[in-house]
Order: sequence, then C-alpha cells, then structure tokens
Amino acid sequence: MPLGLLALAIGAFGIGLTEFVIMGLLPEVAADFGVTEATAGWLISGYALAVVVGALGITAATVRLPRKPVLLGLVVLFIVGNGLTAVAPDYGTALSGRIIAALCHGAFFGIGSVVATGLVEPAKKARAIAIMFTGLTTANVLGVPFGTFLGQQLGWRSTFWAISIIGVVAFLGILFLVPGSREGEVQVSLRRELSAFRSGQVWLSLVVTVLGFGGMFGAFTYIAYTLTGVSGFAASAVPWLLVLFGAGLVVGNWAGGRLADRSIDGTIVAFLGALTVVLVAFGLLAGSAVATAIILPLMGGFGFGTVPGLQSRIMNYAGGAPTLASGANIGAFNVGNALGAWAGGLGIAAGLGYTSPIWIGAAFTAVALAVMIVAAALAVRTHATATSTPSVASAAIPA
Repeated sequence: MPLGLLALAIGAFGIGLTEFVIMGLLPEVAADFGVTEATAGWLISGYALAVVVGALGITAATVRLPRKPVLLGLVVLFIVGNGLTAVAPDYGTALSGRIIAALCHGAFFGIGSVVATGLVEPAKKARAIAIMFTGLTTANVLGVPFGTFLGQQLGWRSTFWAISIIGVVAFLGILFLVPGSREGEVQVSLRRELSAFRSGQVWLSLVVTVLGFGGMFGAFTYIAYTLTGVSGFAASAVPWLLVLFGAGLVVGNWAGGRLADRSIDGTIVAFLGALTVVLVAFGLLAGSAVATAIILPLMGGFGFGTVPGLQSRIMNYAGGAPTLASGANIGAFNVGNALGAWAGGLGIAAGLGYTSPIWIGAAFTAVALAVMIVAAALAVRTHATATSTPSVASAAIPA
C-alpha cells in the first residue's frame, strides 16, 4: 500500500470525526453556550450544508491548481475551523468554526479520491478509494466513542483540540508521503471539468448516490429512538449497538472496494439490492432485540459498501475531467443524508412511529436500485453500440 494512501486516510479520519462526534456532545455544547437543543443542532445541519457548498465551490475554484498543495490548503482550513470551534467564546463563533471546517470536507474527499487512484495501478482504483474512506469509517467505530468520552471527561472543547492535532498529523503525512504533480497533470480547466456533467451516466450516478445514502442514513438518523422505543434496548446499550453498525461500515467499505475493482455496476446493484432487503427485514423485525443486533452491521456494511463503487463510477464517466464530478458526488452523499433525515422525520411527525424512517429508507433504496439497474443497462447498450461501430470505437465509455 502506498504510504500516501495512509496520509489521506488520516485526513479522512479527522474529517469524519469532526462531522460525527458533535452528535454525542450536543448536550454539553448547548449547556455551555446557553442555547436550546434545536439551536445547537445547527452545528450539525450547518456543517452538512457547508460540505455541499465546499464540495462544489472550492473544488471548482481550485481545479487548475496542483492537487497536493490544494489538499494541504484544505487541511489547514480544517485545522483553523476546529481550532476556532475549540476556543469559541460564543455559539456564533463555534458555528463559524464548524462551517469553516466543513468547507474542506467535500473538496478533500473529492480531490483526495482522484489523488488516491493516481497512486495505484488502474486495476486497484476502487480499493485505493476504499483505503482512503477507511479513515472515515474508522472515525465512526473508534473515533466518535473516544471523542465523546474525552469531551465528557475533560470538556467538549478538548475533543476539538484533539481533532486539530489529528489535522496537523494529516498535514505532515500529506506533505511528506503524497507525491507531487507529474508533468502535464495540472493542465485542467473549469470548462473541461464542467464538461463531465454532459454525461447522462454522471447524473444517474449522482441520483443513485443521493437516494442510496438517503435511504440508509434516513433510517440511521433516528436509530436511537428505534432501538429504545421499538427494540426494547436500554439507552446505555445504544453506543455499543452503534459500534456494531460502525463495524459494518468498515467491512462493507473494504469488501465494496475489492469487488468494485472487478465489476463496478455489478457491485453497486448487488449491494443496493441487499440493503433494500435488509431495511425491509429491519422494518418487520425491529421489535426483536436479537434481530436488530444482527441487522445493524448488515445495514452499515451494505450501505457503505456502495461508496467505493459509486465514487469510482462517477470518476470513470467523467472521463478526463474527474475532479469536479468527484467532489459533486461527495456533495451528493451529504444531500442524501439531509434528504433521508428530513423524510424520516416527516414519517415520525405524521404519527407513523419510529419504524417509519426505516420503511421510508427502504423505499429510497429501492428507487436507487431501479435507477442503477437502468444506468447499468444503458451503459452496456452504449458500450455495445460503440464497440460494434469502428468509426466510433474510441468513444466507448469505461465500465
């Protein structure tokens, strides 16, 4: 494994920790600043919205620049944002720090995915993306519980100081372990990057990302209420059950990366199909504690197992202009998270119970599966047409 991938994974770990650890520290933050829980919640939703803005805006603004210096600049932004959150004298400053840190999120993963695939041979591109995203999944399994514990013991600000230190480690890792640009690599224009969005397959991939992740995270957003109010678990058991879910993320990410290097579309279809089945089973069996404990890692595994394939797919169909499309897909993941959470909340507000987000998530995932099947069929048809016509054989779309 190229050591540059390890440096990118450390950066992904820090970013994942920044995004998710605040969920366990909201009560402490709200009490410190004297704001309501709903107001404190903007530290989460404001972050998510800023991720989308950064994924598109910063990526578009930096496409002409060498990728390594851009990554280093993004990590500096990350350190500044988390440092500002740690020293914030009031809620507004803390929110500003969160937004600053979030602006680097989408661009880092978008540009980092392109850099990661450049560090390995073509047959291992999806695995390289999976290795980078291992940092994000590890943040869920290990980082968030430890960060929450640290914040509860030493004050929530200590967690953000620790995240800032992780940012410094990531900066040094990228500086010394990620190779610089090769000759001709940076000859990119915004117009060329935007040309990637002329591809219908790029748009279909974005739709699959939004709906697929919307389905999984729509169900996951309210999982604590489901576990305690439907499955019968005590509140003290929830963190351990979330570790099971996080373990599924890690395994699914690893398996999805390896399988996607063999067949991107086949892997995405298989994982989305399995996720739909798992969510339906969860909706039916949520009242069983044993079934729920078995289903949680499967939901995480099949859900996150689509990530390496989806990221690789959109970069493939972007052709020679993958950077902005890659960033857009990271934004699409976060749009899906927000959309799924909103839809699941509507189900609960309508009085449909704490299993309603699961059923809504299953519906989202089923639609994502249908769109992916159509996209894969169109890709096969286009490829067959192109390869059967010698004059246009060079236009064949990569699988």
